[in-house]
Amino acid sequence: MENKKPENQLQIELKEDVAQGVYCNLAVISHSSSEFIMDLIRVLPGLPKAQVKSRVILTPEHAMRLMLALQDNLKKYEQTFGPIRLPEQKGTYVPRLSDFKGEA
Repeated sequence: MENKKPENQLQIELKEDVAQGVYCNLAVISHSSSEFIMDLIRVLPGLPKAQVKSRVILTPEHAMRLMLALQDNLKKYEQTFGPIRLPEQKGTYVPRLSDFKGEA
């Protein structure tokens, strides 16, 4: 039997600087009729200013695919490691960011 490469195989390159990743602990998501914009932000305790570390712009269809992929991966994670408990489920109050106005 011959080892054939799939005809439409996509090769993905991961550069070293990107592979390091960027730590973010807040996401601000906005949308228009044609795109979703996800700003990934790092908030540091005691500092009044936070930095947008990465901005991802998606079509609505890709935003839906991302949501489904995250749901699938969260389910698999919880099957392996147990339920993820959010701070508000543990009795710790985490204030909501209402009326948040970001500048980009």
